[in-house]
Amino acid sequence: MPVSALVTGDAVVLGLRPARLPSRALALLIDMVVAWAAYLIVSFALLLATASLDDAAQAAIAVALFVLVLVGAPIAVETLTHGRSLGKAACGLRVVRDDGGPIRFRHALVRGAMGVVEILLTFGVVACVASLVSGRGRRVGDVFAGTLVVRERVPVARAAAVPPPPPWLMGRFAGLDLSGVPDALWLAVRQYLTRMGQLDAQVSWGMSVRLADDLVARTGAPAPEGVPPAAYLAAVMAERQARDAQRAFGAARAADRDVGPGTAAPAWIATPPSSLSASAAPSASVAPWATPAPATPAPSTPPAPSAPKQGTEPGPDTPSATGFVPPA
Repeated sequence: MPVSALVTGDAVVLGLRPARLPSRALALLIDMVVAWAAYLIVSFALLLATASLDDAAQAAIAVALFVLVLVGAPIAVETLTHGRSLGKAACGLRVVRDDGGPIRFRHALVRGAMGVVEILLTFGVVACVASLVSGRGRRVGDVFAGTLVVRERVPVARAAAVPPPPPWLMGRFAGLDLSGVPDALWLAVRQYLTRMGQLDAQVSWGMSVRLADDLVARTGAPAPEGVPPAAYLAAVMAERQARDAQRAFGAARAADRDVGPGTAAPAWIATPPSSLSASAAPSASVAPWATPAPATPAPSTPPAPSAPKQGTEPGPDTPSATGFVPPA
């Protein structure tokens, strides 16, 4: 069964499996049986209570009862349960927005209004045809409401973590404009960073150069000289995730961001690693990759007690290697 490619703000693809016609039909059958049973019981009770009224009043009550029970009740249930009715809960289904978020009242209202035509008045024929034609099994109401019925009872794979950038690049791109970078490019950068250790050295280097060039073209700001492309990609990705965390959780939860707009950079960030002593540089987590050497010689690094010799590039087995060559 195909998986819906929905991309979140962290450039993570949501593995949502759209519900197909058999499961949706079974859920709809359960919902309709419950709704029609409630409609008949309430209609019989009102018929006994309004027997003394004239025909016009009884017809008005019947129309109002039809709208409230068969149209209003499903809308209210989907709104309060965020997309789960009794039939959908039994079949493990849920209605979500196109971006994977929970639906609101307006989504449920559009789906319910269109359901009167494609389900009640046509006995589900229009809904079945639309679900078969649609690539993700959506009926007409889902198309107009911008929703999707997905399966919830499926195993969800955990997204691989993006390796951290070197400490001398943290906060360096705080003022970079990332609004012009599309989700497809963020997804490509994330997939490269999480899999670069599995690629051939030359292939990995070529991919990092192309992705860095695309990112520079989208942001309009050139990459700093002497910074390896993979380090540049990791630093920009960390900046974007820090901004998303700050917007979602507020300034108190944005502790992962070392430098923000209007904040003075610490000395170990503002000063290149070449001018810092070994005791002044803070300890940083080791990045689980090694950046391949470019075609031209990379800037040399002064010797440090725990660093490789000058002029040699750290390998993947070196415990103190960050995977990047800092600028001179």
